Amino acid sequence: MKLKLFIPISLVLASLFLSCKQDQEARRPISHSSGSFMKKSVDRNKKLVASEEDQIKAIIKSKPTVEFFASTKGYWYSYETKNELDTLTPKKGDIAFFDYEIKDLKGNIIYSQLELRPQIYRVDKQDIMMGLRDGIKLMRKNETVNFLFPSHMGYGYHGDDKKIGVNQPLFCTVTLHDFKPEAVYKAEIEGNTLIDAKASKKTTTDTLEP
Repeated sequence: MKLKLFIPISLVLASLFLSCKQDQEARRPISHSSGSFMKKSVDRNKKLVASEEDQIKAIIKSKPTVEFFASTKGYWYSYETKNELDTLTPKKGDIAFFDYEIKDLKGNIIYSQLELRPQIYRVDKQDIMMGLRDGIKLMRKNETVNFLFPSHMGYGYHGDDKKIGVNQPLFCTVTLHDFKPEAVYKAEIEGNTLIDAKASKKTTTDTLEP
């Protein structure tokens, strides 16, 4: 009786062992394939970045009288209007007031300043284009700066699902009018609201008087 029980159990254990071994061996090609895919993806991205940088450098070369600066984040910029007097720039938590326009690298307008409207931006607390998010923090009040953004600093491989295409480098002109701490901005808003309320109350009282 003991022998009869031993044989089936041994067979089951052997079967499980072989099954596990086959499963482990079957997974290997998937791992290799995944690694190969990632390598190809990285190579494609490198080629894309290099191609876009070549386009941007060609534009810079075509404007020998304009001084361009290379940022540490992989984009370039030049000044149309530079503020030499102030030293402060926006920091996280500030409220920035700016206008901007977006063009393609050939100079065709994609979004005009009128379309984009004046912007009120909470620095590093709102989701905006990565290039603008970084570029705004380089600017001083009343400066106008031209930015050359490769696509990874713009809208990347998605585009904006409207006018900006897939992997499209961008030429952005930004004017920073002002910036202030968020607490100051809120106090100003509350103060203006109070003044408006008092003015409205006075107008109503004047109207009711005989």
